[in-house]
Formats: sequence, C-alpha cells, structure tokens
Amino acid sequence: MAEKCAANIDDDGDCPAPKRAKLATDDDDDDDGRKNDSIEKVDGVCEHTNLSGFKMTRVLQNNCARKLICVEGTFEDRADPAIVLLEQKSFPNDEMFLKKGFFSEKATYQKNCANDVYENYDCFPAQEYNSLHATVIHPATPTQIEKYKRQESLHIVDETYELYQQVTLPYIESRSLSLEWITNILEHKAEEENIIYEDTDKETGFILVTDFKWDKRLDTLKLLALPLKKIKSIRELDVSHLPLLRNIQKAGIEAISKKFNISASQLRIYFHYQPSYYYLHVHFCYLMFEAPGIYVEKAHLLSTVIRNLELMPDYYTKAVLSYMVRKGSQLYKKFQSHGALPQDANV
Repeated sequence: MAEKCAANIDDDGDCPAPKRAKLATDDDDDDDGRKNDSIEKVDGVCEHTNLSGFKMTRVLQNNCARKLICVEGTFEDRADPAIVLLEQKSFPNDEMFLKKGFFSEKATYQKNCANDVYENYDCFPAQEYNSLHATVIHPATPTQIEKYKRQESLHIVDETYELYQQVTLPYIESRSLSLEWITNILEHKAEEENIIYEDTDKETGFILVTDFKWDKRLDTLKLLALPLKKIKSIRELDVSHLPLLRNIQKAGIEAISKKFNISASQLRIYFHYQPSYYYLHVHFCYLMFEAPGIYVEKAHLLSTVIRNLELMPDYYTKAVLSYMVRKGSQLYKKFQSHGALPQDANV
C-alpha cells in the first residue's frame, strides 16, 4: 500500500540497469497546456523527459527512512515493465540556497498545530527548489523488480566457501542482470562527464566515477571504482590481486583529495558482499554520509580486505562471510533447500 512505509533499507542504491535516466521534475508543458510525454534518445540511451504516460501497477517499496518510493509500471505503447524511484534530496549547507528556497516570499507555510513554543507546519518551498531525485529503470528485469520490492523479512547466512561453491556461485551464474552499463563506462560510451580518474593498466587499472545518483554536494559524495579486470566479488580475490587493490586505494584517495579536497581519514572505502551486481567494485563515500549498505552485515572495508590477503593469501577461499538475505528471494530459497536456513523461518 502506498500509504505504508517500509522500515528497512534496500541495497546499495547503485542502480545497475541496462538503461538509466535521471529526470528533471519541473513541468515542461506544451503551449496548449498538455504535458509533453516524450522519450528522447541521447547517444543511444533513452531519456524520459516526462512521465505523464507512465501507468503505475504497484508500489514496490515506500521507504520512510530514506524518503524514497519505488513504483513499478509501464509506459504507453510499451509492454515491458519499468521502475521509477523518487527520492527526497538531502539539504545543502549553502545559506543562499536555503534563504531563496525556504525563507523567502516564494515559500509558504501551512500551520498544523502549536503548543507552547513549538509550532508545526507543512512547508511548500519555492518551485525551483523543491525538486526530487528520480531514477528510471526501463526495461526492468524480474531481478531488478525483486531487488526494489519491500523486504518483508531478513535473515543472516553464514556462508562458508563450500556454501559459496554449492549455492551462491551457481545462483550468481544463473542471474541475467545486465552489466552493459559498466561496459559503457569502461568504454567511455556513457557517464564520461562523471569520470574522476582513470588508470588504463590491464591488470591494476580502474575507472573512478561519481555515483549515478550523487546530487553534486560534497556532504553526500559517493563514487565507484570499477576495475578494468573483471572479477565477480571479493570471494574471488587472492594475493595476486593486491597490486590492483592497493592501486585503487592509493590512486582513488589521491584523486578524491585533489578533486574534492577530502582527506583519506574522511573517506569510507568498502566493498559490498553480497553485492547488488557481480562485477567487483569499490565504494568511496564521504565519512559523514550515511549511505545505504554501510552496515556490518554488508560492508567490507578495502583496508581490511587488503590486510586479510596480506596475512593469508587465500583468505577469501577459507573465510566465513556473513550477510543478509531477504525471505522469499531466490538466494534465500536456495540456501533454504540446501539446509543453510531453517524451513520454518517465519519471522
């Protein structure tokens, strides 16, 4: 139900879609007052410049904690499903932005109640300052739709390497989630303007790119390091990958310090396991930004991964990795049928 809020947080928000489009939320009306429901192509990628032709079929998730709603639907004359994510932006620190947007004659306040020194209002900012961040995933695969559904129940799995080989790896290899968007970045076919740093060495090279949903403010800075060498996840890492990992760590920190004036001690640098897509990538986040997926059951610090491999060259073929799985997901069912999760897990 749209009016109910999901209490849980979804994955890392990386938005791994074949076609991704950022929407402007201002109205672009035709002269006769009708909205221009258009889908334009820029460099071969669809851009949905208006969503009046989007027909909702269901709300996948209404996340109060992140002020985010995920809706499934279809576009007119297109049968394949789409996902639209609408998310409130974080507030900037810029005093002029706040004054013009929230403390000017263009902003209005509707009083709800008052008690002693406390007053409660609904605030309607000036139009040019009340935009949302919107992401379109189209066409959306069943895997992506499942990802953005509200997580009804979560469970911890202690994955041994044997379980990885018998359950997780076959699950990974059976998934059809497209990685075309990563190829597009690596080949400079998309998001070229977001690339911060590039090392073209075949073994230790990588591209550092700002996250697709970053709102351009330093206090929410989030970047991805994508190695040129294809590796599925941290489970495949061994001592031979240390030069790559050290290069990502050192060069990534230096590039961010030079570009954004943020020091290494103010960065959270980590992997996800399980990741939302199986192409090894490193997250760089401003430490004060509480990004999704930074918690102990999902995030693995790059510095810790490097030290683990220095201590034990085959650490990730021996370690038990614990992480969350959502009840009802395909991975949950596979662990359940393998006996790694109880059959009567009804919580």
